[in-house]
Amino acid sequence: MTQEHTRGLLELLYHVSREVATALDLRTVLQRVLFEALKNVGGERGSIVVLDDSGRTVDATIVFGNQVQDNTTSQLQDMIERGLAGWVIHNRKPALVPDTSKDVRWLPRTGDLERKTGSKSALCVPLMAREKLVGVLTLVHSTPNAFGEEHLELMQAIAGQAGIAVLNARMYTESQRQTRVMSALAESATTINSTLRLDEVLSRILNQTIQALGVETVALALKGPGSSGELVFRAATGQNAGHILDQHIHEDRGLAGIVMRTGRGIIVPNVNAESLFTSADIIGGIETRAVALAPIQSQTNPIGVLEAINPISGTFDPDAMLVLTGLGGLAGTAIQNAQLFERLEATNQRYRELFDESTDPIILTDWTGQILEVNRMAGEILGYENKKLETLNISQVHEINQEKTGTNFENLNSYQTCSYESDLYPSDGHTVHVQVNVRAVKFEDSEMLRWTMHDISERKLLDDLRNDLTSMVYHDLRSPLANIISSLDILGGIVEKDETVTSILNIATNSTTRIERLINSLLDINRLESGQQIVSQKAVNLGELIQKTVQELKPATTSRKQTIITDIINDLPLVWVDEDMIRRVLINLVENATKFAPMQGKIQVGASTENNWVRVTVQDNGPGIPAEEREHIFEKYTRLKETRKTRGLGIGLAFCRLAVTGHGGIIGIDNGTKNGTKFFFTLPAATPEQLASAEESLK
Repeated sequence: MTQEHTRGLLELLYHVSREVATALDLRTVLQRVLFEALKNVGGERGSIVVLDDSGRTVDATIVFGNQVQDNTTSQLQDMIERGLAGWVIHNRKPALVPDTSKDVRWLPRTGDLERKTGSKSALCVPLMAREKLVGVLTLVHSTPNAFGEEHLELMQAIAGQAGIAVLNARMYTESQRQTRVMSALAESATTINSTLRLDEVLSRILNQTIQALGVETVALALKGPGSSGELVFRAATGQNAGHILDQHIHEDRGLAGIVMRTGRGIIVPNVNAESLFTSADIIGGIETRAVALAPIQSQTNPIGVLEAINPISGTFDPDAMLVLTGLGGLAGTAIQNAQLFERLEATNQRYRELFDESTDPIILTDWTGQILEVNRMAGEILGYENKKLETLNISQVHEINQEKTGTNFENLNSYQTCSYESDLYPSDGHTVHVQVNVRAVKFEDSEMLRWTMHDISERKLLDDLRNDLTSMVYHDLRSPLANIISSLDILGGIVEKDETVTSILNIATNSTTRIERLINSLLDINRLESGQQIVSQKAVNLGELIQKTVQELKPATTSRKQTIITDIINDLPLVWVDEDMIRRVLINLVENATKFAPMQGKIQVGASTENNWVRVTVQDNGPGIPAEEREHIFEKYTRLKETRKTRGLGIGLAFCRLAVTGHGGIIGIDNGTKNGTKFFFTLPAATPEQLASAEESLK
């Protein structure tokens, strides 16, 4: 290689690096790489396909001349699976095709034969970044033998610079998309849950869905009364929405039936090409081209479906199902609360018949607030004798919200129900959280005020848990994402400094891994609580898994100068487990130990055998867990009552219990430990039959 050739190549690399390093938007990076490649290597058209870590296509761009073509991802799918790009992806080697008519790897484009474009010349190289395949770059020249080895050399040089830029842009785009999804769901949760009126709740669910997904029509169907086996469309908005209301569909048929049975959403991008879309899915008055359905979940049970029809852009966004499923979860809770409130109001309207039998405290007062009469439940909860109650004012048994009622109850003159939350004060001094519904009524020919107190203590507890969940989303998930975004922003300006780039990428990777572990644990808790079995089990070397996990967590102990010690017996048998699930169990227990161990503390991780089981222990020398809290420590949303502020939902140990018991093992706290806390759990050793089956599957 001549000195002039080397200098020219270096100048090209410098120029390409400057072009692609100044952008983090994925589409912008792809277009710049393609234009630079066509400019410096030659050709009439080019394409880039971007792959994720699993080898799936996440984006693509085609440039023809000076024009960027649209809808390229679907156009390139055949090429990725069967064409030259697919060969390069599979072999991770560059390819030079002097004459496409003589190379079986070349897949002609649709229309080439009709247009008689003839033979061509092509180059195709993999885009690598940190030994990962992140994409494939292809250039095509209309003249055979137009490309040679020198062009392939230029392509590989450009690919070397483009690979890291594409990876950075892909990670930045993914993190931005995740942030947008979480922000949209958080905003939707606030909007949907700000009312208890069912018609308003349904309307807000539809409006949030149509805005979030950008579709022509949204419909919401709920289970019919009793065991009718039908779903009834209760609300709809958008084009021709009036035709949808009150239509009935069978709960066990079509796409809705699949969603109700599986509890998972479905997207059909083209109903004409999808066999799952049948006559059972046709809604009268709606011409359906594409549709997405998600379950409306109440706790873990589907109570209906949320259906989005015909995206305005023509295709559903990649995050459409994630958003629609999130909205379905929010809708289930909001609808359940609204239905509960609706039933409560209906009960209040029949108070003459149900006054004394009501499960809610009911108090009747005059317009000054003087108590005139109470029902049986109010008397029991308040604990006063009737004579004593008749001497009290309503303000003495609960705090009146005068902003709602008016200082002299003037806001109640319209006979509208006024609602607010307050505390009821029984005679024994404790407090009961209540939803107060007060309105003017005529009772025994007298006009008075009826105060209905509904105990919402349990709902308050659920609200606290929901707030904890929101806190988790904003603290435990948002912070790692913010790290990713900030790190990648910095990376854009220092691409040439490999050591710094590696450090920042490590931050992004660790944050993403933490989010993934949290989400996987939440999903596993949901699956295991619903009775699903653990199916992804294999023979695992537990000793190696423990050592690898400990090494991964050691950097987290550096700032606290803590020491992690392993004590694993020799010849530890293989265990038959879901490796990733048990890895997360170990991470949770060790991280829990580092959290409560003191500065310069010691954490010990051990493994030994007990008959056909392997026993694992994780011990710290922290303050320990009080005996009265040990039996509840593995319950979901349970946290130690301590003086220092604790963040998170308290799901880590709950996940550990479900994961271990799901494998048939046991988990607990060793009561014989004098100092600190010693957790233990057992896992089944792999049987000879399981080992033989595993070996057979590898053949």
